[in-house]
Amino acid sequence: MMFSKNLYRNKKKIHQKTGDESGRGAKLFLSPVLADNLAHIQNELGNSPDIIVKLFEIGTSRTQAGAVYVDGITDKNMVNQYILHSLMLETHAGVSLEQDQNVLAFINANALTLGEVIVLKDWDSVILSVLSGNTVIFFESTEEALSGNTKGGEQRSITESSTEVVIRGPKDGFTESIGTNVSLVRRRIKSSNIRLEPFKIGLVTQTNVAIMYIQGTVEDSLVQEIRIRLQNIRIEALAGSEHLEELIQDQRMTPFPTIMNSERPDTATGYILDGRIAIFVDGTPFCLIAPATFFMYFKSVEDYYQRPEAAVIIQLLRYAALIISLFGPSIYIAAITFHQEMIPTPLLLSLAAQRESVPFPAFLEALMMEFAFEILREAGIRMPRAIGQAVSIVGALVLGQAAVEAGIVSSAMVIVVALTGISSFSTPSYNMALAIRLIRFGMMAAAALLGFYGIAIFSIFLIGHLCGLASLGVPYMSLSPYVPEDQRDTLFGQPLMTNASNPELTANSNRHVTNGEDAPSSSDSPLNHLNGSGSE
Repeated sequence: MMFSKNLYRNKKKIHQKTGDESGRGAKLFLSPVLADNLAHIQNELGNSPDIIVKLFEIGTSRTQAGAVYVDGITDKNMVNQYILHSLMLETHAGVSLEQDQNVLAFINANALTLGEVIVLKDWDSVILSVLSGNTVIFFESTEEALSGNTKGGEQRSITESSTEVVIRGPKDGFTESIGTNVSLVRRRIKSSNIRLEPFKIGLVTQTNVAIMYIQGTVEDSLVQEIRIRLQNIRIEALAGSEHLEELIQDQRMTPFPTIMNSERPDTATGYILDGRIAIFVDGTPFCLIAPATFFMYFKSVEDYYQRPEAAVIIQLLRYAALIISLFGPSIYIAAITFHQEMIPTPLLLSLAAQRESVPFPAFLEALMMEFAFEILREAGIRMPRAIGQAVSIVGALVLGQAAVEAGIVSSAMVIVVALTGISSFSTPSYNMALAIRLIRFGMMAAAALLGFYGIAIFSIFLIGHLCGLASLGVPYMSLSPYVPEDQRDTLFGQPLMTNASNPELTANSNRHVTNGEDAPSSSDSPLNHLNGSGSE
């Protein structure tokens, strides 16, 4: 209890401090005394041992200077080579900095060899720059400081995506660095129309967030809407993209995800080319994609690397698995409880014989098996990878056989639950699969109460709920919108040559009307040169 009170009190102080500073608009500026500036920044950062302060002299006039950076998030080689070495050893001999009218301008133009250097005047900018991995340089008798981009440190290298695995396709995946993630998309889209807009969210964390889109392909109103939503966020900390997804979505009282996420650069690239907006969050390897529609969650990046005929069959299997995972246990409960006349007589006799020793009704029987299956699924995810899969498989076999032999459940129920669980794994999106798993329990309850009538009523309410959802104002069940020649990426696949025109998701600026027909502009023609400005 005492810890909760102290935590609440500290949060209140942070809000009051931030609100007072933002309300007055007053900023605390640097001091012309070097020692005061270095003492102030060390005091502000709690005299932390990872705050490195290096004092040195510049030029023949021996002007005092100090460099401050954070160990671990700064590239020490860049600090030593491009800052300390340049200022301490390569400063032009015979030039007195005391006689120069603008010390910072001289140092920036003649001494520093960094590509990105900015001038800082207030302490808020200095603290944020140091904590972002930059190196800040203070000078004696100067009320300004220079900040050089030396971000680095230990980072995870680019590896294959662990959540979206493909057999044929690129093997690179996003990392926790927002700069790396943006560069992976830029390598695939070499267009001057691509736009990147940065934001900082979180009063305490100051997390870097960026949106990327292609100007002219996405509608301006969607870009403005996402700007407004990001600018209106007022929170203390932004831990990851999942928190940002919750803050900018249209409806919160829904189990369905309305903003898509992906760990693959090629997936993000494809949706950006389709006219959607990609949102990158520093510190998370998942990119958000908006607006999203219901049918997007049943497409896999693997579909783009297979023949269209095979992609059609695979997508049909996914939709069939969706129906099984959502309605499988409910149909069994309704048929065995209320509608036995719909079951063929030989099968009905077999089911009756199996259920003769089962003391529970079909709904409770299915509920116990579903809970057991969900527990095994969760245990398989949380356990170490080397034994998780084996434990989940062995656990399912042992529990299923033991439950049948003990007369707790019937063999048919084990088959139905197993088929339902396997079908739920076919959904490419984990968030959508989780939503279907949750809704399945409500569908089972409706079937246990009213049979097929309950399933029909629940389905009507479910479809109505889906039709009422939106993503950035775009209807959730829309076909993005419906243009016959642009539906290769919506429900089913078709040969690529029949869909050579640019997708018409939200904007019509990529098409030119000639004699009443759509014709691609000459600037949209691809170049058939390897390593050129066209397709690779």
